[in-house]
Amino acid sequence: MKIGDLSLPEILKKTTATQGLCFDVGAFSIRLRSTHKNFIHTFHKLYRDFPVITDDQLIDFHIDMVIANNYRRWIKPQIIARIDGQQPFQAFAATHAMPLFEWALNWSIARLGQHYLMLHAAVLERHGKALILPALPGSGKSTLSAALAQRGWRFLSDEFCLVQPIHGQIVPIPRPTPLKNESIAVIRNFDARVFIGPLFEKTRKGTLGHLRAPTASVDCLKQTAAPAWIVFPQYQNQAEVLLEPLSKSAAFLKLASNSFNYTLLGATSFNLVKTIITNCDCYNLSYSNLDDVIAQLDVLSDNAQ
Repeated sequence: MKIGDLSLPEILKKTTATQGLCFDVGAFSIRLRSTHKNFIHTFHKLYRDFPVITDDQLIDFHIDMVIANNYRRWIKPQIIARIDGQQPFQAFAATHAMPLFEWALNWSIARLGQHYLMLHAAVLERHGKALILPALPGSGKSTLSAALAQRGWRFLSDEFCLVQPIHGQIVPIPRPTPLKNESIAVIRNFDARVFIGPLFEKTRKGTLGHLRAPTASVDCLKQTAAPAWIVFPQYQNQAEVLLEPLSKSAAFLKLASNSFNYTLLGATSFNLVKTIITNCDCYNLSYSNLDDVIAQLDVLSDNAQ
């Protein structure tokens, strides 16, 4: 059963009950509880394709989205994210519950996902091979990965590239993509079929809208992928597509610096990054037009078959 198979009243009943709504996002399982109807309505639409699991299974993260019980609840209600009973963040405006939930989930993964090598990168797959897009904020990573996901590439992740140390495979976690500011209109114009949830203004990163992951990608959330290409993208206004080979040594340093837990895992990180770099073709990419850059990456994928 998927979350979308449940009606909104059924979802509300589950999330307000003690056992909560338990669901799978690929690499992790989550128990969600909340009485905030507007948040649950948005969550229901964005996470509709994720599978519901029974509450007697091992649950990785327990997240409660709770309206703050303070004087502001009568004027400008606030919402709190409790993770495993703790409150690691200050309260948000109740209208920004969805960004807070996604932030709480990111925090949970970064804190408790240390059994993976965690790279700050988007990941997509085509013809059974994975494209890793590590990048700093502002590089256009999320916009590019969102566009690729609408053009036949399987979407694995926008934020976390989770590498399994045992076999070096990338484990999917195809959650909604947080698009920011101008990227929202860019993706809407790129493909009118996409679903982007409500826009949240005046967040720490400006205006934010969450792009729902393609159904086909969520349906494959247990299907891992082997790294084949590492491409460091950089959006440049009016730039032609330029895909330049990058030396293995330079790629190693750039990829390691994009890891959340490289130092923590020590030799395991070094060996994993070394293996990834050895098995992948590495490039720097500059671009402006999404259709042009997707065509170039499609050629890269087709030539590798």
